[in-house]
Amino acid sequence: MLIDLIRDGEAELVVPQQTLDEFERNKGRIVKETSQGISAVFKRVSDAIRQHGGEPGRDAFLKQLGDFDYRIGKQGEYANSNIHRIEKLLSDGQIVQTSDDVKIRAAQRAIDKLCPFHKNKNSMADAVVVEIYRDMLVGRHEGEHLALVTHNKHDFSDMNVDERAPHPDIAELFAAEGSTYAIALGEVLYAYAPEWMEELKWEFEYEEKPRSLSEILEAEHLLFRQVWYNRHLNLMYRVESGEIEVVDELGKTEKGFYRQDQITRGTLEAALAAGERARKEVGEENLGPWDDFEWGMLNGKLSALRWVTGSEWDFLDT
Repeated sequence: MLIDLIRDGEAELVVPQQTLDEFERNKGRIVKETSQGISAVFKRVSDAIRQHGGEPGRDAFLKQLGDFDYRIGKQGEYANSNIHRIEKLLSDGQIVQTSDDVKIRAAQRAIDKLCPFHKNKNSMADAVVVEIYRDMLVGRHEGEHLALVTHNKHDFSDMNVDERAPHPDIAELFAAEGSTYAIALGEVLYAYAPEWMEELKWEFEYEEKPRSLSEILEAEHLLFRQVWYNRHLNLMYRVESGEIEVVDELGKTEKGFYRQDQITRGTLEAALAAGERARKEVGEENLGPWDDFEWGMLNGKLSALRWVTGSEWDFLDT
């Protein structure tokens, strides 16, 4: 999102030189720690598969995990790719050198024990950031909006009241309109370009939650009833048209099979009762009639849900 705004000329990233220097000093450690963390995840997954995984395909899957671990974890492929992106983002920004005046004002903050020196620790680098931001406010153009974004809330925020608010010692820098303090970049971007952020949020956070087993079984039962009832109507039509004869006892063909063009009175009565139960259970409005497309969809859905619950494809018995 920030990269897009910078590319389109809608935003500019201002980077103190000391931030670049600190990033350069620490990036090796970040790559190492990130890679170790990823490798630890791969190890836990591999151990779980060895203990609980089934035999078929297990060894091949473990080998693939090992390859991923070597490339992404041990060789630092994942961490390096992110480090390179961040490094380019920082180096392409407006680099601000630390002037002597900024250093003097930062030192004065230390003498006065003002934020970020209120915790009795060496925070000269943080104080330099504060004073650079002060200079930017003085020199900004009309209509230009500036924001100081930091994750270091313990040194910069008002932790006694609201961590999202600046410490009282620096609050005056953000009192005027067009100057924002934030502990998360997303807050600033959302305030500046809410439509873009909503689109980005949907793209990265939208996730379809899988249905529960009870939901799947409930849907499968409804489809089963709908398919069964359609076949039931076809049977009733064939009986009413005389295509199927109602008899007391089924006859047999020359080969000894029961005749398919006959139905006993008892079976017919049971079918009529089952049809009535289906209408009461499902509701006639949910029982068709269906055109060819709808009938195909019903059968396809029933087949898919039965496959999910363990049956083979195209199992449509009712």
